[in-house]
Amino acid sequence: MDWKPVVMMMAVVIMYAVLNVMTKIAFNEGMHTTIVIVVRLLVAALFLSPIAYFKERKSRPKLTIEIFGYLFLSALLGASLLQWLFFLGLRYTTATFASAFNNTTPMFTFLLTPAFKIEKINVASRSGAAKLTGTAVGLAGAMVLALYQGPTLIGAPAEHLATAAAHSGARRWVMGLAALLGFPTSWSMWFILQSKIGTKYPALYSSTPWMFLLSFVQMAVVGAATEKMTLQVWVPGTVLQAVTVLFAGVGVLALGFLAMSWCVERRGPVFTTAFMPLIQIITAGIDVAILHEQLHLGSVVGSVIVVVGLYSILWGKSNEASTIEAGGPL
Repeated sequence: MDWKPVVMMMAVVIMYAVLNVMTKIAFNEGMHTTIVIVVRLLVAALFLSPIAYFKERKSRPKLTIEIFGYLFLSALLGASLLQWLFFLGLRYTTATFASAFNNTTPMFTFLLTPAFKIEKINVASRSGAAKLTGTAVGLAGAMVLALYQGPTLIGAPAEHLATAAAHSGARRWVMGLAALLGFPTSWSMWFILQSKIGTKYPALYSSTPWMFLLSFVQMAVVGAATEKMTLQVWVPGTVLQAVTVLFAGVGVLALGFLAMSWCVERRGPVFTTAFMPLIQIITAGIDVAILHEQLHLGSVVGSVIVVVGLYSILWGKSNEASTIEAGGPL
């Protein structure tokens, strides 16, 4: 088994977890969510553009109208809509409930790939059954993380998170739930679309900054319509906010998306999205160790269930690859 994609995805999820904590602090300091999205997209595009120019100057395919359409859709699904839906869901529900939907991305990807003829689901085979079981188990773990808190293991006891939902308006809660249902769907569609773009426009270093630039334009229009056009709003106000934006743009968006796109090409969208549940687990660990957040039994139990589902999917993918190499039936 080639462990490079595994190491690559572990680095990606760690960066995402660190960014989640940094962004949380930046939001607490008053930074606007739309501004975070717009500025980090611009940083990512500016960082990657010169690299793409020199890296693929001689091998870059011609950018046709069809490819441009694919890139525009990739920007909409994988950067603009993805982030917008998550923050909308986070605003109208609770943080735990919103974060749990990130863990359903592998399930949505696994269920959508057959419709686009990327992967076949053969439940009669060991690999297919393992991936299907892992998807169901991972979703169950995500629901435990979202709906069950349990007693406090570390830190002072706190009021149950469900109270926040009880005090929210029913309409706002439904809107948040709808946004969070669209969030993993958008991300899954991006992973699937990325596998298509990799074959039609095999220029990873060029397609990624194009995606960020187009997404920057999309979100800048949204930001101009929803935010005040003042310098104070659009410029990071503290050192932490500036570092967060730079780390988000260069580390997570630029290098992270390159790494995920590379893994999609090497191992497929299901393998890549199978690592997404680890983001919440690592984030919880950072919260406890650095921010001294509370750790509850539900978080531990849910995390264990998610990891079991994750490794079931990974085993299924590994077994499937071995079967293909041996020339056996799936």
